[in-house]
Amino acid sequence: MLKDRQIVLGVTGGIAAYKACDLTSRLVKQGAKVRVVLTEHAARFVPPMTFAALSGYPACTDTFAPRMELEHISLAKWADAFVIAPATANCLGKLANGIADDLLTTTALATTAPLLIAPAMNANMWRHPATQANLQTLLNRGAKTVGPGVGRLACGDDDVGRMSEPAEIVEALEKLLNGKRDFEGVKVLVTAGPTVERIDPVRYITNRSTGKMGYAIAEAARDRGAEVALVSGPVNLAAPAGVELVPIESSGDLCAAVLARGEWADVVIQAAAPADFTPETFTEGKIKKTGEDMVLRLKNTTDIAAELGRRKRPGQVLVAFAAETDDVLENARGKLERKNADMVVANDVSRADAGFGVDTNAVTLVTRDGETALPLMRKREVADGILDAVAAMIGA
Repeated sequence: MLKDRQIVLGVTGGIAAYKACDLTSRLVKQGAKVRVVLTEHAARFVPPMTFAALSGYPACTDTFAPRMELEHISLAKWADAFVIAPATANCLGKLANGIADDLLTTTALATTAPLLIAPAMNANMWRHPATQANLQTLLNRGAKTVGPGVGRLACGDDDVGRMSEPAEIVEALEKLLNGKRDFEGVKVLVTAGPTVERIDPVRYITNRSTGKMGYAIAEAARDRGAEVALVSGPVNLAAPAGVELVPIESSGDLCAAVLARGEWADVVIQAAAPADFTPETFTEGKIKKTGEDMVLRLKNTTDIAAELGRRKRPGQVLVAFAAETDDVLENARGKLERKNADMVVANDVSRADAGFGVDTNAVTLVTRDGETALPLMRKREVADGILDAVAAMIGA
């Protein structure tokens, strides 16, 4: 519940600003105290007086209005949570880059309260690489998002970009403020990303893993109270705050780092995609092109999951991943037995909307007791689904 929670609601200048009125009303009905901050453009869509009437507090719009306090600081300190709904593409860009040129963004920069963002914009604006990069920056810093959904947009398109309904935002806020802390005192070791197997100083073998799934798991475990170590191959992701990051390059590095921490961990989640093969030899100088075909001999790398399974101590939970293109569940069941794992997260990486390089995933959790399919969702939501299953194992 949200009774007596102090919520700062930021409203930016999009047509979805009208939904923020319903959101304000719902929060107040739940017993929350709501202070609304509008941008100049938001105030053109919905008059500040409307929010004042709904919240019982004056709506805040002007950084330079005469007052006896620095309002962006007092609001920042007052907030138990900061919700921005709707959050336009412009707002995401400002937040991601630390731009504070109005009351809403200065308050956002000053607060240490958790941030919940409900994006709303045209579908092409949402898909633009700049918007997605800004969103990822905010997620890496710990912000949470709800939506956007798919539906009819103000431009007439039926596409992604619609602001989540107020009831969904309230539910997300409840989860944010009253979230699970079921991993308090639990040590979680997560692996993520690809490995790089060098051939010579300029060439190497790798794979398509971006590390997004593993990083999402590390962040989710941290948020649920765990002490987290993240062993990561080379990725283009910011290190999650509050997580020990252990950078590695090769599968040999990964093996050494994981086995060194294996005894420490209560839970090991192997979301990395280590190479199965590595060159037999490393050539110190660059291999020159001679006109002849080159034969590259590869050798097997250490099976890290199997070695962890062999060393697994009583009570320790071992989760492996199976990135497959054919016979996904059959291969996952086989891996569960061969690796002595407690759970295998199986996903079909041939899908365009799941697996490598995208922000969504659809997986099946395979255990000795059966299978649980998680539908297509954002990887952070998949991470929480995996941790829910791990929590049940720990409790058992």
